[in-house]
Amino acid sequence: MYNGLLHTHSGLRWIALILLVAAIVNAVVSRSKGTYVKKDKMLNLFAMVSLHTQLLIGLGLYFISPKVSFNAGWMGDPSLRFFGMEHFIGMLLAIVVITIGRKKAEKSIENADKHKKIVTWYLIGLLLIIAFIPWPFREALSVDSWF
Repeated sequence: MYNGLLHTHSGLRWIALILLVAAIVNAVVSRSKGTYVKKDKMLNLFAMVSLHTQLLIGLGLYFISPKVSFNAGWMGDPSLRFFGMEHFIGMLLAIVVITIGRKKAEKSIENADKHKKIVTWYLIGLLLIIAFIPWPFREALSVDSWF
């Protein structure tokens, strides 16, 4: 079960990142048009939902992963600290930022303002996500999967 969740979480990461980048690029392009149509709303929603799905799978991994251990001295081990605290908090913060951004955009009245809020909030979320992904080239991390 652990390997299945890990591979799903690692593979779905790319779909979530692609949707997030697509939503940001779409908002930049659509802002100049001055319209906010159903396509824009759905792309923003799918990007957010893919990240929420990642969070749920990640929470499942958090409780069964051998990389998360709260034994004495776990904060001194860079890999255990990363997966037990840094990755979890960073990704949770990114998802909260993106969710807030989408909600603020939907409440805006002006179409250009909706796109501006999506670009701003989703870009901040994307930067957080990129910072806290367990990339294989990160020092002291043993990563099983590099999809």
